[in-house]
Amino acid sequence: MITLNNELTYPISETLFVFALDYEAGKVFDHTRKLITGIGKVNAAIALTKAIQEKKPKLIVNLGSAGGYGFSKGGVICCTKFIQRDMDAQGLGFKKFETPLSGIPIILENGLKMDNLTEGICGTGDSFEMNHINTEYNVIDMEAYSLALIAMQENIPFLCLKYISDDAGSDAADDWSVQVHLASEAFKQILFTEI
Repeated sequence: MITLNNELTYPISETLFVFALDYEAGKVFDHTRKLITGIGKVNAAIALTKAIQEKKPKLIVNLGSAGGYGFSKGGVICCTKFIQRDMDAQGLGFKKFETPLSGIPIILENGLKMDNLTEGICGTGDSFEMNHINTEYNVIDMEAYSLALIAMQENIPFLCLKYISDDAGSDAADDWSVQVHLASEAFKQILFTEI
């Protein structure tokens, strides 16, 4: 069982574990329904949409590495809010990060909370951020927003845990290449306490 709190649990057999890269899953998730989407919002959206139709999960869990501003490397953050950080139609009179004419709020609130984990706001974009300057979000990835949006539209509960691999600064690429391999063990400690 995946235990979020005293009232909310989900069977592992009905949970879809979604990663961008197999590195992030390691061998820890081989016994689960694991989906590797590839990097980026479009790849993630295509892969999750197909998997929902085939596997019909009761819970979607997005796990992966991310940059973090104000968090320690090696920590796991529970993302409950999401921003599409590379959406910029300000030249057309829309607000920063607003998707024009979509009716979707700038900050998408569609993440379950998990007891004992710090919460974060995830900024998703199709770029590897190495000069973090935005104060609207403090976790930086390349897939979660699209996954959260699809889960919301399909009415499937969504949990997003991000392993902080770097600080989205000038050393982010070097830090990520080392830390990404440690993510699966950190997730194991949180999700599979009985193993």
